[in-house]
Amino acid sequence: MLSSAAHRLYPLFGTITVTLDDGAVIPRGSILAPNHTSLADPGLVLAALHRLGVRPVVLATAGLWKLPLLGQALTREGHIPVHRRTSRAAESLEHAAAALEDGEIVLIYGEGGLPDRRDAADRGPERFRSGIARLALRTGAPVVPLGQTGARRLASGSTVKQLAGVVTAPLRRPPLHVHIARPVQLRGDLDSATGQAHAAVTGAWESAVRLSGVSARSRAGG
Repeated sequence: MLSSAAHRLYPLFGTITVTLDDGAVIPRGSILAPNHTSLADPGLVLAALHRLGVRPVVLATAGLWKLPLLGQALTREGHIPVHRRTSRAAESLEHAAAALEDGEIVLIYGEGGLPDRRDAADRGPERFRSGIARLALRTGAPVVPLGQTGARRLASGSTVKQLAGVVTAPLRRPPLHVHIARPVQLRGDLDSATGQAHAAVTGAWESAVRLSGVSARSRAGG
């Protein structure tokens, strides 16, 4: 339901384009790793994946489960709450490993949170936490790097600015681009694997930025 809703709603706020590396696939039992820049980018990522027929299991902050209706929908669709900075924090990786074993595609954000800044500019992924690497090394699942750009033009900054951004987006039509890179297999120790994941997602984000400009020029040129 959430993927379908994002697929219907997000094109109202901006122009979504999706590209893939040559040979890029999202196999069953893989880990999707997007960069996280804005409250708006999870919906953008879900809308893009919906176009590809992909419905991932998402790891998200447990606070979302407290919201009326949304929490029920998240539970019903099998998404996984992350109880950050609590004794239950490791539970999310246990559930994610089980989902991968069942052939699900699991989406997890490496940064573990949003950047602490007010500007609307796109920047590369910030420092990764160890969650992606822990999950990949434990299960052997490949990691599919995903780069997105444009979400901060839709919503960033203070609460007032974010609301204003969403309200004016249908008129501004910001370009929203998602790029999917080829899967990578993380190896080595935890620090090394975390660095590999960060580098791969950074590369996907750089491709998204570059190809977003190409797509915009192509549209402008007819």
